[in-house]
Amino acid sequence: MKIAFVGKGGSGKTTLSSLFVRHLAAAGAPVVAVDADINQHLGAALGLDEAEAAALPAMGEQLPLIKDYLRGTNPRIASAETMIKTTPPGEGSRLLRVREDNPVYDACARPVELDGGAVRLMVTGPFTDADLGVACYHSKTGAVELCLNHLVDGPGEYVVVDMTAGSDSFASGMFTRFDLTFLVAEPTRKGVSVYRQYKEYARDFGVALKVVGNKVQGPDDLDFLRAEAGEDLLVTVGHSDWVRAMEKGRPPRFDLLEEPNRQALRVLHSAADARYEARNRERYTRQMAHFHVKNALSWGNERTGADLVAQIDPGFVLGEDVTASA
Repeated sequence: MKIAFVGKGGSGKTTLSSLFVRHLAAAGAPVVAVDADINQHLGAALGLDEAEAAALPAMGEQLPLIKDYLRGTNPRIASAETMIKTTPPGEGSRLLRVREDNPVYDACARPVELDGGAVRLMVTGPFTDADLGVACYHSKTGAVELCLNHLVDGPGEYVVVDMTAGSDSFASGMFTRFDLTFLVAEPTRKGVSVYRQYKEYARDFGVALKVVGNKVQGPDDLDFLRAEAGEDLLVTVGHSDWVRAMEKGRPPRFDLLEEPNRQALRVLHSAADARYEARNRERYTRQMAHFHVKNALSWGNERTGADLVAQIDPGFVLGEDVTASA
């Protein structure tokens, strides 16, 4: 299952995504965690120290390798140089799977040991001094989008992405790449404004969206979120001494997380699993093609000097039964 955590800056989305990753790992599930936020904090939230987090390889720096591997023997793609962030897979493309070993994971993923298990962690990489004034952050997240386009996951397998803050996710088609999106909202006007914006943008694309109320301190906060989010409000999370200790770099054992918050994570897990049967693989593949055409015509064809629309394989549907290229 592909799961996104979104929300305004400071809402607690990275904290909640890290707790969800820990919960899945403790349950023995295979997990690929991806930090796609401009502020790279997921590694620290998963227990890495500052040096370990800084040493994580940036996916953006491995983009040539990623493109070359995913291209495989797809005859519609003349060269890796003609691949852009929205390039969809087709016959002959290599696909990524959660449990496998492959050159992309070798270059970009690092194992993180957690209570009861380990996860693969991948990061887009920070916005560097060299990028200032000459690049936008979406050039970094393009590597994530390309990998998600070529990733096949089954029941009981999880890809958890900590997305960039606010509505920046809509600068590309990456917001459609998930089975379920958890929007983390505080019980404030600013906290729910991103929810309204996200819901409006996502409406026409069938994006499954659930609100996770964070920093909820009492009945008034709960009533406010219920009034603003209605049936989209899935669960709420309150104060956590465990989280406070984690943020100081001294997390207790994960099984000591407060029971109300453990129950909230179980609700998230159940909601994610319930989306498996609702998967629409044809729509998922069509949406890839839709955003690829938009990007090809607006900038991709001119930049690469190729007809990128011709990369779309009309008979290809991405699903678990697809055989990857050797």
